[in-house]
Amino acid sequence: MSPSGGTGARIFLADDHPAVLDGLSMLLAQHNHTICGVAANRAETLRHIPGSRADIILLDLGLCGESGLDLLPECNALGLPSLVYSMHEDSATVRRALERGAAGYVTKREPSAVLLEAVRQVLAGVVFISPRAIASLREEPAAALDAHSLSEREQQIMELLAHGETNAEIAAALEVSVRTVETYCSRILNKLGLDGMKTLRKHAIQMSRRT
Repeated sequence: MSPSGGTGARIFLADDHPAVLDGLSMLLAQHNHTICGVAANRAETLRHIPGSRADIILLDLGLCGESGLDLLPECNALGLPSLVYSMHEDSATVRRALERGAAGYVTKREPSAVLLEAVRQVLAGVVFISPRAIASLREEPAAALDAHSLSEREQQIMELLAHGETNAEIAAALEVSVRTVETYCSRILNKLGLDGMKTLRKHAIQMSRRT
């Protein structure tokens, strides 16, 4: 039983550092998670994931000289959410990971509690960006973030927010549920490093004025 009393997840680890893998395995097991597979490079990851029945992959961006960024679209194609766990804290790397489909990003200098919360949030369908990664993104000019970080659907939502539409009105316009709109808004907030819907609406208006 985990300290939180919850049911754990099946987690696939892709990292080429044995000491890191040992530490992660111990930490995750203490919280009732199961390590269902381990890989050190892209080929091993793609070979073992299909039979692992993983709920999530915890992915380093350096895999025996290969880039874990290249694995993100492939994991998405398999229907597996990817949580990046990396030593890289620069905004360009964080942004590229999000663009390629990462469901979360945690830097390796964060406390273990941040990683555990990231796993919980990603499994709940919420994009999670750790505090150090958010701080890095906030150092980028807002225009660069807007141009590179948001998906086409997220940009549509920002346009509707700029016109004063409520979440319910946006849901009706896009023919999705209000919960789906809320999830998209949560992802946008994380990607842009903003702290609430009021700030997001204000930012959406500013974006519309620039375009």
